[in-house]
Amino acid sequence: MKTEVRVGSSTSIAALQSPSLLINNTTSQGASLTGALRGCLGSLDGACIEKLLLHCASALESNDVTLAQQVMWVLNNVASSVGDPNQRLTSWILRALISRSSRICPSVNSFNGGGGSNPSSSSASTSTTAAERRLMTVTELAGYVDLIPWHRFGYCASNSAIFQAIQGCSKIHILDFSITHCMQWPTLIDALGKRPEGPPESLRVTVPSCRPLVPPLLNVSIEEVGLRLGNFSRFRDVPFEFNVIENSSSFELLLSQLNPTSLNLDDDEALVVNCQNWLRYLSDDEGSSNSARNTFLTRIRCLNPRIIVVVDEDSDLSSPSLSSRITTCFNYLWIPFDSLETFLPKDSNQRMEYEFDIGQKIENIIGFEGVQRIERLESGVTASQRLRNAGFLSSPFCEETVGEVKTLLDEHASGWGMKREEEMLVLTWKGHNSVFATAWVPNQTGLLLED
Repeated sequence: MKTEVRVGSSTSIAALQSPSLLINNTTSQGASLTGALRGCLGSLDGACIEKLLLHCASALESNDVTLAQQVMWVLNNVASSVGDPNQRLTSWILRALISRSSRICPSVNSFNGGGGSNPSSSSASTSTTAAERRLMTVTELAGYVDLIPWHRFGYCASNSAIFQAIQGCSKIHILDFSITHCMQWPTLIDALGKRPEGPPESLRVTVPSCRPLVPPLLNVSIEEVGLRLGNFSRFRDVPFEFNVIENSSSFELLLSQLNPTSLNLDDDEALVVNCQNWLRYLSDDEGSSNSARNTFLTRIRCLNPRIIVVVDEDSDLSSPSLSSRITTCFNYLWIPFDSLETFLPKDSNQRMEYEFDIGQKIENIIGFEGVQRIERLESGVTASQRLRNAGFLSSPFCEETVGEVKTLLDEHASGWGMKREEEMLVLTWKGHNSVFATAWVPNQTGLLLED
């Protein structure tokens, strides 16, 4: 499944490790590590790297600083930010482990493997601050989302489903909860301007005043984004209005605004709710029906939208177990690293910047716990059940939507594909699930939960 990481045609693992790595370790975990390494002599493929990562996670969870340092030594000599996909991914997971360990066990912060790329520098040992994160221009953001179909797949499937749902509607209102700064709307605006029945009388887009502080980040305000969308709409003869939900700087404040009065909803407009990579950033207390995620969907249900589209990455990264999250990270996030390998050179700045953003996600997933761990992704199957529980019914994608998505994927590398899975459309890379898209309508026969 993954690219094999070879250290050299005749290089053994022993040449990569600290001399005292296995000699001094007499614990049961150390013996297990010895066995894992002996099984990887001559090369480090994905399975061997994963075993080493899990040994490191186990050591950190049991506060075994010595073993953690020893495994990091080996990983540090394998990982490389300019290597092949597995090496690049490993370098980011190792960076996250070092960041985590430096808070749990400060002595680990001075660790330096010495032989490979060194992710344990001072800038890597702590979480990247907002000031260090890259701010993109609008043009750069457009190139960012076009690089691989990670975002465009969701745009295409969502816009097509929305366009079908609002056929014949003269007034349209979109509540947009996403992290990519309204990048999907020019395509829909263009389609609305070309409708056989003519453009709508009005199109309103409403967004919250803040978003999770995660990549991609833009160097202009959300108000400036609205002005640019307005200019684009004017050239397409689509009457346009852009609104920002004020006083929505926290989840509680945002919830208080999710009502017809605050949103200024009109009875004669078709309400669309768009959730792109959004639900994962709402906390989800395991086993609680009153979690932020469930409460948000309940409020949306009460608005009685014509359609809600939910798009996100198709993986489960919400486990409380560090080892489980590392396993999932390694077996899921290899996809963007591998896909970039197919068309960008190893030293490409564009590639490194894209991987840097993935790395920030990895650091949050692995390096943090509690409220600081905001990346709490759930699979499409789990998200779909959550939406059903909130009072929504699946709205299957039509063949026209499927055709549009296939046309989009033809513009990208041959490894990208699409499949139907229950009520979802799923983007795949070499057959592995990457991103899911779903469309839903309120269950009118179900129980409507009142505020």
